[in-house]
Amino acid sequence: MLVSDFNYNLPENKIAIRPPKVRGTTNLLVLNRQTGEIADSKYANLVDFLEPGDLLILNDTRVMRSRVFTELPDGRPRELVVLEKHDGEIDHVMYRGKLHVGDQLTVKNVADNSKTTDIITVKEILGNGTATVTANRELTDIVANYGNVPLPPYLHRDADKEDIERYQTIWAKELGSAAAPTASLNMTKELLQKIQAKGIQVKYLTLHVGLGTFLPIRSDNVEDHHMHSEWFLLPDDTIKAIKATKAAGHRVIAVGTTVTRTLEFWAKTGKTAGEDDIFIYPGFKFQVIDGLVTNFHAPKSTVLMLTAAFAGWEKLKPAYEHAVAGNYKLLSYGDSMFIC
Repeated sequence: MLVSDFNYNLPENKIAIRPPKVRGTTNLLVLNRQTGEIADSKYANLVDFLEPGDLLILNDTRVMRSRVFTELPDGRPRELVVLEKHDGEIDHVMYRGKLHVGDQLTVKNVADNSKTTDIITVKEILGNGTATVTANRELTDIVANYGNVPLPPYLHRDADKEDIERYQTIWAKELGSAAAPTASLNMTKELLQKIQAKGIQVKYLTLHVGLGTFLPIRSDNVEDHHMHSEWFLLPDDTIKAIKATKAAGHRVIAVGTTVTRTLEFWAKTGKTAGEDDIFIYPGFKFQVIDGLVTNFHAPKSTVLMLTAAFAGWEKLKPAYEHAVAGNYKLLSYGDSMFIC
């Protein structure tokens, strides 16, 4: 199986550069994975495609202001992205430019570009442009004070005040992600209230989004790719709700690929917390989810492959082509799909 097989034409003008002016006003493409039938709707109408007794599961991770600007002692700039938490520790970063073990990086204040007294020291250089680091105080505090929102690089812009609110779900709780669970960015309190009023249960889990979600695949052979692990927690009450929903013959709906990976990793391993490194691509046998709310993903990405595994690439690709040809915007700030 080749990574290049999971490709489609994505014009630059079809990428959502900013969030919609009003949260929840985006489009929703509904794809029947059995028939391939496509319906155009609105995200605000998601409740119309859910049924009483369904279980909707959301990721309650909170995105860190993890993009940090630093400089070496000679003044050369180095940009870091502090990666997701693992068992309560944040000691991994992605970096741009060359770094060496022992380099000491002075953190800059993103508000006025001034130097701070905080120092980040490189401990070990890893693969894929990552390193382990130490700091003079907790990295969580440093990013909270001086970090910026880690927008995806393809947006080609720096984050602004709007992104601080909009690149975060309305229920974000557990701090630790280096990227947002984007399928949930369009969910509103009003929509959640309508969903619950219809008799649909809502439960939560935590997966701190990081390298496992957005690291590029560097081999064209799908089986050669190894997923970076991401920390997760699946609460007991969510597990009980899943089992009760399944026993009653109702559907478990995952909102996002991060939720999907967590649920299917639990089904495969029995683990309810720890490190999740599951790589889902076509041929995978899903054991938990019966429906998936997800954004439109970048070509040749692991999240596109997960979606293709659930919908079938022969049905998913025409849906993507329909979206590109129509009035849809794609990727993180864009429109969504409900695959059922």
